[in-house]
Amino acid sequence: MALKGISEIIVYVSDMAAAVEFYRDRLGLEIAWPAGKDDYSNEMWVSFSSGACTLALHGGLELMPKQVQPRFGFAVDDIDAARERLLGAGVVCSEVRDPAPGVRVVDCVDPEGNGFFLEHNEYH
Repeated sequence: MALKGISEIIVYVSDMAAAVEFYRDRLGLEIAWPAGKDDYSNEMWVSFSSGACTLALHGGLELMPKQVQPRFGFAVDDIDAARERLLGAGVVCSEVRDPAPGVRVVDCVDPEGNGFFLEHNEYH
């Protein structure tokens, strides 16, 4: 069996409405399911279209054992412009760093404290 790639990342949240507002309104992701609602506060599952990989928010973080949440990244073409857009939307972001030749990264945090990053990688 060959793995085809990451198909979904699940992030557990305690405040679904705030998490939806962050990923939809601040990051600009489109809700794939359930779309078209005015209030997501009672949802236990909301998924976003984000390219080849779905980002899913799962309610009930307070019921889960305390563990380290995974970090995930979003590919961007212009990391400086993407960082400025997120900062303008009130997202906490680091300075741009260059961890390797041709790779530029910005670390960010969502309202639940989950880390994510923006990455421009000239090799893919």
